[in-house]
Amino acid sequence: MPSSIHAAGPATDDLAAGAPHYTADGGDWDAVAAQIAARDEADRLEHDRVVVNMGPVHPSTHGVLRLVLEVDGERVTEVRVGTGYLHTGIEKNMEYRTWVQGEAFATRMDYVAPFFQEVAYALAVEKLLGITDDVPEKATVVRVLLMELNRIASHVVAIGSGGNEMGGTTLMTIAFRCRENILRAFEMVSGLRMNHAYVRPGGLAQDVPEGFSDFVRSVMPDIKNDVGELGALLLANPILRARFIGVGEIDLAGAMALGLTGPCVRAAGYPLDMRRLKPYCGYEDYDFDVPVYDRSDCYNRLRVRFDECYQSLRIVAQALDRLDAITGRGEDPSNTTMVADPTIAWPARLAIATDGQGQSLEHVREIMGTSMESLIHHFKLVTQGFRVPAGQVYTTVEHAKGVMGVHAVSDGGTRPYRVHFRDPSFSNLQSLAMMGEGGMIADLVPSLASIDPVLGGVDR
Repeated sequence: MPSSIHAAGPATDDLAAGAPHYTADGGDWDAVAAQIAARDEADRLEHDRVVVNMGPVHPSTHGVLRLVLEVDGERVTEVRVGTGYLHTGIEKNMEYRTWVQGEAFATRMDYVAPFFQEVAYALAVEKLLGITDDVPEKATVVRVLLMELNRIASHVVAIGSGGNEMGGTTLMTIAFRCRENILRAFEMVSGLRMNHAYVRPGGLAQDVPEGFSDFVRSVMPDIKNDVGELGALLLANPILRARFIGVGEIDLAGAMALGLTGPCVRAAGYPLDMRRLKPYCGYEDYDFDVPVYDRSDCYNRLRVRFDECYQSLRIVAQALDRLDAITGRGEDPSNTTMVADPTIAWPARLAIATDGQGQSLEHVREIMGTSMESLIHHFKLVTQGFRVPAGQVYTTVEHAKGVMGVHAVSDGGTRPYRVHFRDPSFSNLQSLAMMGEGGMIADLVPSLASIDPVLGGVDR
C-alpha cells in the first residue's frame, strides 16, 4: 500500500544530534474503508429479500385477495396467496338452517355462477333423501338450461375482466352486454339477477314462466354474436398474444398434483369434465364436446372458455327443445317441477314476484282457504323443514371454474350436521405460485385472470 514519507523537524534529545527524522503514514486508508463499506452494502442488497403486496388486479377484488411477492428487480422469486378476507362463514351458517334454507347460502358462494352451487347442493340433499330418480324431468331440464346459461355468463366475465386488466375496457363492456341477456332470463324464472335460491331439493321453487323458452331463443343470437365479437378482438390481437402465450404455463403433471381443474386443466390436454366422467341431470343424453388444448398457458385457458361458450349454446338449444316438448304434453304444472312426496313438497307452488319476494293469491288461497291441514303442513315445512335420513354423501358437478364437490352429512334432523363444498376457485389458486415464480411481476396479472377465481367461493 503506498505511503508518504517525509522528514520531520530537527533532532530531539533522544536522537543523535543531526540525524534525520522520518514519519510514514498511509494516506489511502479512508478510501479503502469506503470501498469496503460499499462492497458490504452491495452484498447486503444482493441477499436481502424485497417483499411487496400486490393487488387488487381485478375490478371486483377490492382487497379480498392478497398476493405477497418476493421479487428480484422485476422478476418474481416467490408467490404466496393470502385468502380469508371475504370469509362469510357460509358452511357454518348452514348448520343452523333447514335443508331448504341452505340453498340461500349456497347460491351466495360463487356469486358469478350461483346456479352450479344450487344444483350441486340440491343433488346432495336428494341423494341423502333417496329421491334422485324422483325429480321431475322438467325440473332437471331447467337445471341444465340454467347451468349452461350461467357457464356462458361466468366465462364472458372472466374473458372481459381479463381483457380489461390488459387495458381494454371495451372488452369488459361487451362481456357485460352479453351477460345482461342471461341475467334477464334468470330474473324471469327466479325474480332475481343473482342469489336466486331457485333450485330446491326435490326440484324447483316454481315453474318457469310462460314465454321463457321464446325469450331465451330470442337472445341466443345476441349472446353468440357478443362471444364472437370478443373472440375477434382478442384471439388474434398481437398485444394480447404477447402477454398471454407462454405466460403462466403449468404442465399437466403439475396441474394434477396441485388440484387444478376446469378450463385450466383442460387447456393442458386432459378432458376432465364431470358431465362426461360422472354424468348428472341427464348430461349423458346431451350432444356436446369437451374442448382441450396442448398446454395450459394464459392463451389456451382463454381459448377453452371461448370454445365452452359455444358448446354451452349447443346444450341450451337442446334443453329448450326438451322443455318445449315437456310443456307441449299439457301436464299439470304443479306436478312437473317438484317431487310428489308431500313430506318434501309444499302444498302449493310459490309464485315469486319480480323482486324475488312475495306470494301469489293462488298460493295464499290454497294454504289458507282449502284446508287447515294444508296450512299446518305448509307452516311446519317452512319453519321446521323436513327430516333427512342420517348418513353422508359426496356429489360433484362441473362448475364453470371446474369440479365442484359437496360433502353433506345428516344426523337425521331437519338441519345439516355438516356441509362442505370443494370450491374449484380455491383449489385452482394453489397453482398460482407455480405459474408465477420465475416470471415477471406483470405476468402475474394475466395469470391470475386466467385462473378466474371468485373469492366468495374461496372464502365460503
